[in-house]
Amino acid sequence: MKIITVVGARPQFVKAAIVSRAFRATPGVNEILVHTGQHYSENLSDIFFQELEIPAPRYHLGVGSLPHGAQTGRMLEQVERVFLDERPDLILVYGDTNSTLAAAVAASKLHIPVAHVEAGLRSFNRRMPEEVNRVLTDHLSRWLFVPTEAGLTNLRQEGIAEASIFFVGDVMYDAARYYGAGHGDTLERYGLEAGGYILATIHRAENTDHPTRLRNIVSGLGAVARECPVVLPIHPRTRTILERHGWLDSLAASLTLIEPVGYRDMTRLEKNARLIATDSGGVQKEAFFHRVPCVTLRDETEWVELVEVGWNRLLPPTDAIVVRETILAELEVTDRPAAPADLYGGGQATERIVEILAGSARELALPANAA
Repeated sequence: MKIITVVGARPQFVKAAIVSRAFRATPGVNEILVHTGQHYSENLSDIFFQELEIPAPRYHLGVGSLPHGAQTGRMLEQVERVFLDERPDLILVYGDTNSTLAAAVAASKLHIPVAHVEAGLRSFNRRMPEEVNRVLTDHLSRWLFVPTEAGLTNLRQEGIAEASIFFVGDVMYDAARYYGAGHGDTLERYGLEAGGYILATIHRAENTDHPTRLRNIVSGLGAVARECPVVLPIHPRTRTILERHGWLDSLAASLTLIEPVGYRDMTRLEKNARLIATDSGGVQKEAFFHRVPCVTLRDETEWVELVEVGWNRLLPPTDAIVVRETILAELEVTDRPAAPADLYGGGQATERIVEILAGSARELALPANAA
């Protein structure tokens, strides 16, 4: 069975690392990795392939950073060419990036079945590019691998065929368990003490592309840092925007700004934080995996169960004072509910995905997917 896996962004590298490892151990499975180049810098791409031992992509498309339409269009054109040359049995995609959608659309046009890992998530905000990507990809997919009960409900309500839905758990939890063990000098390198800092990440367009929201986050975090140190691994795009507005220097004076870090360093920063403030979907979950409370700097989240169980708090950044007060208030919470141990499965999501796809070989041998 020939599988083409398409990745392009940092969170997808982590998911692909654990699933690709399982593919390599499965007889009869030949995986070809395609990197679109959506995230292309050393800190956002290369380091993940090195430290997670992901085989070098057979194809690196080098699309890079572009407006959504242009980026998705170029990816679609280039992955289609790869699919025609390789004639795979199926395409595997992760999450909700432009790389995900481009691969799913190209495959569907060529009648190649699509497997979507992290299916069924919904924020119910169609203004988010990620929401559009995940909805369209789900409706183009033959296998929908769902990480949560909420995702299962969403797909059923949208009329997705039950035979295509597989509730497997979360591969990011598998990855956190596999790669998260061990110790390093991460805290010492940045002069941090375990439990003595807040970890923050900001990269989502709904915040960075709206000056008022971004200013509220910057001002709020700066005020919080007077009470508790705040560490911010700064995304290149976020840095550029802060420089453009003239806010980078003042932020650097109050926060500990560091370059983007690899998965293992990020895991250590997450595990040892007192609290995490983020607009990242993946970091919200990783905070929970490590049982660190999280404040999400967004109007909504696709990981609704984290809010429901009391380990995540939504904080729309509409006011800098509210950002400050809410984060400081969350630092003082001492009676957080017990965290459900099986919220994202028992750590066998990867095993289930590989088993299901490998077991579909007979179906894939039919001529229906000829491109």
